[in-house]
Amino acid sequence: MSPRKRKDPRMEWLPSRVYLTDYGYHFHPKAGGKVRIAPPDASKSAVLRAYEEYVQEHDSTTFAALADNFLESDQFKDRQARTQKDYFSMTATLKKVFGRVHVDDIEPIHIRQFMDIKGQKAKVSANRHKAVLSAIFSWGYERGLVKSNPVKGVRAFTEKARERYIEDWEYKLIYEHASDVLKAFMEISYLCAARKSDVLSLQRQALKPEGVYIRQGKSGVRQIKSWTNRLRNAVNLGLSTPSSQPTMFVIHTRTGTKLTASGLRVHWNNAWAKALEDVASIEHFTLHDLKAKGISDFEGSLSDKQNFSGHKTASQVAVYDRKVKVTPTLDPEENIK
Repeated sequence: MSPRKRKDPRMEWLPSRVYLTDYGYHFHPKAGGKVRIAPPDASKSAVLRAYEEYVQEHDSTTFAALADNFLESDQFKDRQARTQKDYFSMTATLKKVFGRVHVDDIEPIHIRQFMDIKGQKAKVSANRHKAVLSAIFSWGYERGLVKSNPVKGVRAFTEKARERYIEDWEYKLIYEHASDVLKAFMEISYLCAARKSDVLSLQRQALKPEGVYIRQGKSGVRQIKSWTNRLRNAVNLGLSTPSSQPTMFVIHTRTGTKLTASGLRVHWNNAWAKALEDVASIEHFTLHDLKAKGISDFEGSLSDKQNFSGHKTASQVAVYDRKVKVTPTLDPEENIK
């Protein structure tokens, strides 16, 4: 309630720093300015509810405030652009669930409940949201903003590594039915073991005398993929795509703009629709599986494959190395001889 009497006794019910004008009920934060929280004809209960919701949402002790502060931190801004984008998206979801809750009222059981509900449809997504939650609470704990990190001790779901390996004939089938834009994309992704976003972002200035310069958006690893005739043909195919305007992008639209992920998906779906008319039994594979095929087909040791793919750890490479290995067979009789 107001700490002092109102000029109009009928307004004594208003909370502190809330005033009625011809335009509605406004809250005046201590930092200055004013915020309209309800229309002028709102009922007392509606005004009080709007006031409580606003205060809770902007309370510096809520999860929403902690998350917003984390997203403004240097620690967050030092992350890769792709990671930042993913964090923004997942934080928006987390704020819908935990936003108005006091940070110290969030306990492991609440994290577990969130995980179990989300995991019913998407276990991998639940794990990713858990990781973002942990990052936010860890950042807050180190700065004395929270008493503990309630995510610690909450187990993630077991993720089954994807095993789909694209056989050569399957790759060729989709390639034969692909548009020139998709053909260029498929070849660059496969030959360079490059992520979708990195291929779509590829610009003319990245084409060096030694090869194609790629800075991985996710890990920040920088590489130059040396030229081969096949890679040159793929890049030239992308550059030769008709464009009404000059463009800096290797993979581009007919207006010269960067091809978006959704635009690429249209090309991909069209190629699959045609391929299925020829071979209805082909097992589906994804755009991301192209990178895995590149790593799997690269000849060499695990260390060689790591150098080729640009992964920071051998365990990451192993996830993408999906080609079934042919090993020697025990033959006791041969050994006797």
